[in-house]
Amino acid sequence: MKKHRELQKMVLSALFLAIAYVLPYLTGQIPEVGSMLCPMHIPVILCGFICGWHWGLIVGAIAPLFRSFLTGGYPPLMPTALCMAFELAAYGAVAGIVYTLLRRTLNGGVIKKWSAIYASLFVAMIFGRLVWGSAMFIYSGINGEVFGLKAFWAGAVANALPGILVQVVLIPPLVFAAERISFLRK
Repeated sequence: MKKHRELQKMVLSALFLAIAYVLPYLTGQIPEVGSMLCPMHIPVILCGFICGWHWGLIVGAIAPLFRSFLTGGYPPLMPTALCMAFELAAYGAVAGIVYTLLRRTLNGGVIKKWSAIYASLFVAMIFGRLVWGSAMFIYSGINGEVFGLKAFWAGAVANALPGILVQVVLIPPLVFAAERISFLRK
């Protein structure tokens, strides 16, 4: 049974990776809005919640690099895809870790489950953006550029606000629905 469960997680992770590859095509039809919606974040975060932290980390690390290589540079490998790889890996891992811990701690009803989902999502979003900012800071420093607080705020919060709102609205109901489907239960 354990082998079957791990195979199931691997297949679901591959599906989330494929969605992370395709979703930017749907949102990218309007370039000004497409990147603001952070389309690759959604399947990676869902993977962390549904498949566990290690699968979320793997899919998050691979997705932007995979997409950059297969599309010939969208997102551009340096620094965008590279820094996104660290960011998305953090999203997937932290969402999975925090959700698993909170589910064990808050073992109980529907309200506790929703609380665990939202708390895990917010922690993952904050941590992932801090990881992205750190990666950009290091990359910029190596190249002799400046990446300050204003650039961090613009990239991590101001420009990503539509994507943050989409994630807050869309991800919790999807996680809750996946949890209700018996074959996805951990």
